[in-house]
Amino acid sequence: MPAMRLRPPIRSLPIAPALAGALLLAGCASTPVPVPPPQPGRVATAPSAAPVAPPVSKQAAPVPDERQAAFSAWLAQFRQQAAAAGIQEPTLRAALDTARLLPSVVERDRSQPEFTRSVWDYLDTAVSPQRVTRGQAKRQEAAAAADAAAARYGVPAEVLVAVWGMESNFGSNYGDIPTIDALATLGFDGRRADWARQQLIAALRIVQNGDIDAAHMIGSWAGAMGQTQFLPTNFLAYAVDADGDGRRDIWYSMADVMASTGNFLMREGWQRGQGWGAEVRLPAGFDLARADPSVRQSASQWAAEGVSAAAGGPLPELGDAYVLLPAGARGPAFLVGPNFRALLRYNNATSYALGVGLLAQRIAGGPGVIAEWPRDLQPLGRSDMLALQQGLAARGFDPGTPDGLLGPATRGAIRAWQRSSGQPADGYPTQQMLQQLRGH
Repeated sequence: MPAMRLRPPIRSLPIAPALAGALLLAGCASTPVPVPPPQPGRVATAPSAAPVAPPVSKQAAPVPDERQAAFSAWLAQFRQQAAAAGIQEPTLRAALDTARLLPSVVERDRSQPEFTRSVWDYLDTAVSPQRVTRGQAKRQEAAAAADAAAARYGVPAEVLVAVWGMESNFGSNYGDIPTIDALATLGFDGRRADWARQQLIAALRIVQNGDIDAAHMIGSWAGAMGQTQFLPTNFLAYAVDADGDGRRDIWYSMADVMASTGNFLMREGWQRGQGWGAEVRLPAGFDLARADPSVRQSASQWAAEGVSAAAGGPLPELGDAYVLLPAGARGPAFLVGPNFRALLRYNNATSYALGVGLLAQRIAGGPGVIAEWPRDLQPLGRSDMLALQQGLAARGFDPGTPDGLLGPATRGAIRAWQRSSGQPADGYPTQQMLQQLRGH
């Protein structure tokens, strides 16, 4: 049965001091915020334990006086900008009077991970047997909310549950960092200060609208909130009050979580009645350069070229679909359509969108990936990718500005180099390729 709702009250402004946080799941705060008992007659699936402030013993290192003074001066200036944007003084006092500078958030923002996980390593975790089993159980627990959202927005319940699982492990881990503190820190000292200030004003609007108070607005170090990790601007644009209580609550109301997620995907291009895609087999002699997001056509047209469903039977009905080779020519192939691109708008990473699609497929009782992943290949770290880009440029193949990241320009340069050297033009970077470009 669904658990009783565990929801904090909206407090009259001003509120008690806002929570203070540090790293995701390692933060600190003041006295734990009490969570009231469930309201009679109102039920929803809720997190197994309502989030409260972490213990004081895990408090972050003190901020040096000069940094705190600079942060306070920045806050004073920002308050004027927020007031000019329509944020009222009671909200500013409640949310910003106790805003904290979180050095750990700055550290996370500045860190650039050197190593990249391979897609198969990512999916081993994202679509593990344990997560599939738990997802099937959670699908049943959240059936009323998920089915209602699916009917309203046309996004299958299994997809909504899969997003929930990917974003917060089905509500068990959506962060414990106060959103106001995180965004104020990033606005003061972050790589994307203008973006963070925009998100902070949006967060203040959410508080002002009464959807949640600042103390209970918690999430990740980067400002994503709630069980399906909405940024504040996305919350304002897409969050839904599905349970009719006058609040859009993606922290404690499963009806609102599922409806908000469905609304986002629907408005970002999800096509009712279509799947996200399917694993496919490519015919002998297939031109791998056509496995590119820029080459789109209907599933029936791909079938006419000999592309077939890996699991047997006809290809799913997809319009405007392209062939995806996430691990190059040696790995599985997928045919993905508009709904895959909608998942990319939720999180613009191929591994993520594949994770959602495959997890949803498994939750619904469908198959996993059939073809073998090329597990002997080692993914390139950022410095290696930078060296590969520089090697391509030195040989006259333009990868764009070398930055250590694999984007469309780099894929195009790799394909051009592969064709010139008589290799399958799949656009997939490998250590062997890097050694060849280095002349080894």
